[in-house]
Amino acid sequence: MGQIGEMQQVLTEAADAVPILGICLGMQMLLEWSEEHGLSAGLGIIPGTVRRFPRVPGYKIPHMGWNSLSPEIPDHPLMSGIREGSYVYFVHSYYADTPRSHVLTSTDYIHTFASSVTSGNVQGVQFHPEKSGATGLRILKNFIGLV
Repeated sequence: MGQIGEMQQVLTEAADAVPILGICLGMQMLLEWSEEHGLSAGLGIIPGTVRRFPRVPGYKIPHMGWNSLSPEIPDHPLMSGIREGSYVYFVHSYYADTPRSHVLTSTDYIHTFASSVTSGNVQGVQFHPEKSGATGLRILKNFIGLV
């Protein structure tokens, strides 16, 4: 079994026992595929493909700075207490293109993208909660509560 297959098996088995949180690139690795450096396999824990933001006049890549969250799954425990429009800090050039049923929050930059994803005990956030002030701290506390 290749390294990706072994890692996928370990994480899938671990996720059956404890919650897992992928942050930024960690979230992107949870998806099936990535277009970064050609088409590459991800861990396949969450369906979808990581895609590069298109170049659009007036927008800079990487998407870097504060942007707001829009909840897509009401009452999910990871986002407990996080209001519509809460700001978090991003640094990324790629985004998760994943089925809507796995999108926990969305954010608008160039287009609407999944800023956090979920599948069972596995969650991922594209932003950096450790750099996102009170909102990020609340999300990290919520995750600890899941454990």
